[in-house]
Amino acid sequence: MRYMIIVKATKDSEAGVMPSEALLARMGAYHEELAKAGVLLDGTGLRPSRDGWRIRYHGEKRAVTDGPFTETKELIAGYTLIQVKSREEAMEWARRFPNPAVDGGEAEIEVRQLFELEDFGPSEAVERMREIGVAEPKPNSSL
Repeated sequence: MRYMIIVKATKDSEAGVMPSEALLARMGAYHEELAKAGVLLDGTGLRPSRDGWRIRYHGEKRAVTDGPFTETKELIAGYTLIQVKSREEAMEWARRFPNPAVDGGEAEIEVRQLFELEDFGPSEAVERMREIGVAEPKPNSSL
């Protein structure tokens, strides 16, 4: 089972305030623990929304809007992707996630399970995705 730990953006992360050395050390130690346990798949911070864009779809038409975006509570500042045996194990790891706020104040993370190809019924499209490696968990010796 793969889970994404989503770090919600804050005013500081959107302003481009870089984390302190202490926060980087806490995050590094946490991710090192995940790696040693064999559950870390990926994780990184994201640049502020001013460096990004959104694409809105209206049927086949697309409209591109450059950042920044104003609703900070709806934005993502980073993520960690883990592969574990159960929801409970994902919850255990998420509870240990360091407070991501630059100032140690209020912050929020959200945890969501990823779909696996097995969650969909058999189809030609699913088989094509499997062939190219889309949405497939990575081999993990600890699982």
